Amino acid sequence: MPSPSRGRSGNTADKPETTPPSREQTRQRVVEAAIDLLTRGGRDAVTTRAVADAAGLQPPALYRLFGDKDGLLDAVAEHGFAAFLATKHVDPDPQDPIDDLRAGWDVAIEFGLANPALFTLMYTEPNRTSSAAFKAGMEILRGRIRRLAAGGWLRVDEELAVQIINATARGAVLTWLSLPQDRRNPALLTTLRESMVTAVTNQQPAVQESGPAGAARALRAALTDRTNLSSAEQHLLKEWLNRLAAEG
Repeated sequence: MPSPSRGRSGNTADKPETTPPSREQTRQRVVEAAIDLLTRGGRDAVTTRAVADAAGLQPPALYRLFGDKDGLLDAVAEHGFAAFLATKHVDPDPQDPIDDLRAGWDVAIEFGLANPALFTLMYTEPNRTSSAAFKAGMEILRGRIRRLAAGGWLRVDEELAVQIINATARGAVLTWLSLPQDRRNPALLTTLRESMVTAVTNQQPAVQESGPAGAARALRAALTDRTNLSSAEQHLLKEWLNRLAAEG
């Protein structure tokens, strides 16, 4: 009499099959373990052994995934930049571009104060600005600056404005975090934000009409003979401005 069937693998037929995690899933688990250690114990807590133990791996696995500890920290910073990028709101046509600038600056401050150890890791080493997420965030900032410039609100060169805004936000968070709890005055953050706004924007738009025609009229009215342009260059520029202004 034949015995009952037990499946192709004996009594293991009823056991669910498990798929080993992918390399990317393992990387993510390690990064999350490192962030948890960083948050709870600071950068000194992020050792290869501690991260491996927290992620349930052997230390050699970390080297295969990240190369070395610096590679792991770079991956942690990249994760932070991606998380920061996800908090940013992009309004392609804000009702008030200066309030939009303030709101973007406040988002950076809020992220930094909510994630002090991660923010410090992200922004205290210049080479981390090569992060793809960091670059994407900077493009959002450049978009805000471009809208200010197009509306005649920008006081300084666009790239300088980007540098001022980025530097004041980063400096505000790192300064705040360096202070003892009893010396952290919220007026510091407000004052730095308003100083940034004053440094990069005009109180009233230099261009009263939106679009190229309005900008051309404003520039044409502001031109004088005392420029670094030659006579031929001034003549050509005025011709271009006249044509642009006429399109309005």
